[in-house]
Amino acid sequence: MDLTISVIKADIGSIGGHLAPSAALLERVRETLDELSRGLLIDWQISHTGDDIALLCTHREGVASAKVHALAWEAFRRGTETAKAQGLYGAGQDLLKDAFSGNVRGMGPAVAEMSIRERTAEPFLFFAADKTDPGAFNLPLYLAFADPMNTPGLILSPSLGKGFRFVIMDVAAGENDKVIELCAPEDLYDIAALLRDTERYVVESVWSRATGEQAAVVSTSRLHNIAGKYTGKDDPVMLVRVQMDFPATGEVLAPFAVGHFVAGGMRGSHNMPLMPVPRNTPTSYFDGPPLVSCSAYSMRDGKLSEPQDCFAHPFWDAVRAEIAAKAIAMRRQGFFGAAMLPMSELEYTGIKERLAGLATRFAPR
Repeated sequence: MDLTISVIKADIGSIGGHLAPSAALLERVRETLDELSRGLLIDWQISHTGDDIALLCTHREGVASAKVHALAWEAFRRGTETAKAQGLYGAGQDLLKDAFSGNVRGMGPAVAEMSIRERTAEPFLFFAADKTDPGAFNLPLYLAFADPMNTPGLILSPSLGKGFRFVIMDVAAGENDKVIELCAPEDLYDIAALLRDTERYVVESVWSRATGEQAAVVSTSRLHNIAGKYTGKDDPVMLVRVQMDFPATGEVLAPFAVGHFVAGGMRGSHNMPLMPVPRNTPTSYFDGPPLVSCSAYSMRDGKLSEPQDCFAHPFWDAVRAEIAAKAIAMRRQGFFGAAMLPMSELEYTGIKERLAGLATRFAPR
């Protein structure tokens, strides 16, 4: 039977604004999983990036399992009770529905899952981002799976050289998901044309053309599509299998040294560079900068090794210093031009109301 790796993540309350969940909140979620996961999950771990709590689980229930999703929902529901009792900011803010209805997709939490045939050695990476959108992973995935300047394995390995199939979603399509499948290298320019628009086109998954096996999966839900209005950044999660028929771990990590600009930051309304940070790092400067953590795992029969914190290595200290400088430089531009997101992506609508009021005061000359 195939093994399923699931990541389900939600922001259900934070200390001092949008900074980090409390120890009591994390413990309540952990206690719930410990109590209810027996006989359902093979293994699980909890971590947080910024103020988002992520549940990493292995099981044999398949993708979109009602049992697994119900467990995650209950953990977040009980955690929300603790967050409210502590007066944490934004308690339960990612739980956009009142009751569980069989699947947390479309209910607020971010979900990334894949069912795999476990290899003898099964290394994979778990990425969690905060204060940004799913499109933040577009460039790293393009570089890791389609660009030999970043991934020499594409020309050194016969298996990788057969390329990868990208499943790309139009996240502006509303309730009815629209996807397109494009293959690298022959569709490289078409892939690039779509992925540059990170607010509309998002990589949902990547597949090996040599083996047909899934290589990566990204949570693609847009919260404003669920709530009917803009409710903030979507804080995506991603799973990437590495080594053998997939890019090496270092080839998947390398693109994050770019510190590419993504949507996010204060009130979810600005362009800021994405900073790779250690696990369990809170947010700080200007509600950010947008953060991404990466935990590497090995696995046998669904049992997880301890996590290796990929961005805790001293190399990334220098990267973080450069990204901090980029963030400060962009913030010097304040509200003007590229520093702030376009009107359609602003989390707070006060500026639209202000402009609507001014429109009535314009008169022909």
